[in-house]
Amino acid sequence: MLRIDIISAQPGMFAGFLSESIVARAVKKGLCSVATVNLRDFSEGAYGKIDDKPYGGGPGMLMTCGPWFAALKSLPPADRIVMTTPAGKPFRQTDAESLSRAEHVIFMCGHYEGFDARIETLATDFLSVGDFVMTGGELAAAAMADATVRLLPGAIGAGAAALSDESFSGAGILEAPQYTKPAVFGGMAVPEVLLSGDHAKIEAWRKAAALERTRRFRPDLDGSRRENETEGGGR
Repeated sequence: MLRIDIISAQPGMFAGFLSESIVARAVKKGLCSVATVNLRDFSEGAYGKIDDKPYGGGPGMLMTCGPWFAALKSLPPADRIVMTTPAGKPFRQTDAESLSRAEHVIFMCGHYEGFDARIETLATDFLSVGDFVMTGGELAAAAMADATVRLLPGAIGAGAAALSDESFSGAGILEAPQYTKPAVFGGMAVPEVLLSGDHAKIEAWRKAAALERTRRFRPDLDGSRRENETEGGGR
């Protein structure tokens, strides 16, 4: 069973995340455990202080070493310790897949102007959800944890089949567009091939539509480039 611990100065932000949707169901099924750790419980002094002014001057406050080292020491050893930081590499589906195979993952949620650089020695992974700065790492940790938990066997009702053709999985391209009833809505019709019952033709259409969707919305994806190279003889 995967164990996830999230260390945060604002653990209350995870209340809804831990009580709703797939994450809550996965916990109830015994597929994983997800717990928050209040960094302020390990603060230095009587006022829950976890930050201080940076040496050398500069704006804002930095998270201090003591609480972080104490918080990590209070937990069992983890095979993956993820620091959420704008300096980290972009979080990808492959990262979620890798984390889902771990036994124990700890997420470290930053705040203020960031971490004292010595805190970085605690982490095994440095991950970001985008090239922008948020007020804290809680939303990033929640997004990464959700992407990880939903990959656990049994977490998704439809099982592995529901995950195999998702965006960013397999070939690394976007998922093909999908449709449901009614067959015509507002003058817009479902592609006839999807109503044909010909599974071979449907599969071929979905592959072509997925590639076209990727070229339109995310031409930067490596999977799209691999498909282009295959079609063009490896140019």
